[in-house]
Amino acid sequence: ADVSRNRFELAYLRRVDSFLPGAVPGVIHAAPDQGWFAMEYLDGFENWKAALLQGTLRSGDAAAAGRVLGTIHRTTWDDGDVRAEFETTEQFHQLRIEPYLLTTADRCRDPELAAAIRVEATRLRATRRCLVHGDFSPKNLLISCDRLVVLDCEVAWFGDPCFDVAFLLNHLLLKALHLTDRSVDFVGLASTAWASYQRALGDPDRIALVAVPLLTLLPMLMLARIDGKSPVEYLTREAKRQAVREFAAGAILGQKAQDPEAFFIDWLRHLRDSSALA
Repeated sequence: ADVSRNRFELAYLRRVDSFLPGAVPGVIHAAPDQGWFAMEYLDGFENWKAALLQGTLRSGDAAAAGRVLGTIHRTTWDDGDVRAEFETTEQFHQLRIEPYLLTTADRCRDPELAAAIRVEATRLRATRRCLVHGDFSPKNLLISCDRLVVLDCEVAWFGDPCFDVAFLLNHLLLKALHLTDRSVDFVGLASTAWASYQRALGDPDRIALVAVPLLTLLPMLMLARIDGKSPVEYLTREAKRQAVREFAAGAILGQKAQDPEAFFIDWLRHLRDSSALA
């Protein structure tokens, strides 16, 4: 990966801090020409991924994540200055499209499924709407009683907001398969995050521009975290991995859910009926 991504991480922190102070670490000092910067030390926070895997599931955390993400997307939507600052398509391709989508397509045994993934990769690369974090997952969110802080924005890109939303929801849905006794709660967090995101984004037309491709990209990212270059570390049983493959293939090639909420229900139904839960 190009080390210039450090410069874009710094730019993301400064840009978001300008309209959403506290949502990212404060920058104390920066030397972009030398490729480094210093951030505030965040004490008293918990990593959201760690909390989730320990069974701490709070709807307020999911709502905060959706609200912050939706605010970032809304504020930077169609902003020409932001687009010029974050013209990082090649880096995004290198760090996200190739290892997640294209690698999964290459490893796919179903030619029709592989072709669909490649079509989505092309669409994703060509879409320009707002500032995208590129790694908006629970592991990059710190939580406290009154603050959520976004970290690791080195993949920042002016592109498709659907990627950030799908990336976040994917992690919540896969954890529903990992901790099956809390599957309903994890899917509930996904629903809460999506609802909060929509409220923050606000405009119905913009919501539709996220919701429609989400029904295609989300199952592809689910599949990517099983068969791509960066599989999730906690789904080790082959039965569970196969359950993701079956669901994702059906969601991509079969009759699509009408909206994200219906997608969540379909996933819960699949978990209930899957032998992976036995």
